[in-house]
Amino acid sequence: MANAQDSTIVAGTPQSTDVSTVIRRPASAEHRLRELGLTLPEPAEPLGTYVEAVQTGNLLFLSGVLPTESGAAKFSGRVGAEFDVEIGRTAAHFAALNVLAVARQHLGSLDKVTRIVRLTVSVATSGDVRDQPKVADAASELLQDVSGSDKNPCRCVYGVASLPLGVPVAPGVIFEVAP
Repeated sequence: MANAQDSTIVAGTPQSTDVSTVIRRPASAEHRLRELGLTLPEPAEPLGTYVEAVQTGNLLFLSGVLPTESGAAKFSGRVGAEFDVEIGRTAAHFAALNVLAVARQHLGSLDKVTRIVRLTVSVATSGDVRDQPKVADAASELLQDVSGSDKNPCRCVYGVASLPLGVPVAPGVIFEVAP
């Protein structure tokens, strides 16, 4: 039986039951998105003089992607002040959807991602919050659900005083991509 990590391809006729003809291969990221029932938002336009994605060689760098919708902040506030950790996690999940949308727009398909190299998550907090990793986990979990645990990145999480548009979280990602 296939799971979110694997799909089964059976060579030969549909009636074939020969175990030697079953080939397991990881499910594609695009397939997992559909399985999870996720729809990616339209990528936002940059808020300044920069681009959201730059590819050099087989690396795709994404800037700090915000949890925005139609050019406006979907969440505005800081974890530990206006938001609790759960709302911060929701914002991180939404921002990670935007990360995937920007990557797909640049690459044409998320199936071109061969590895997530690094995830950096900035979390705007009141000064005494120490749960930034729990907030960042929501972005990590979404990326893992779509890409597979074999592509998990190394990660850095930072607590910051503020972020653009007053959003609570901004993930930046480096992807390795197929030529």
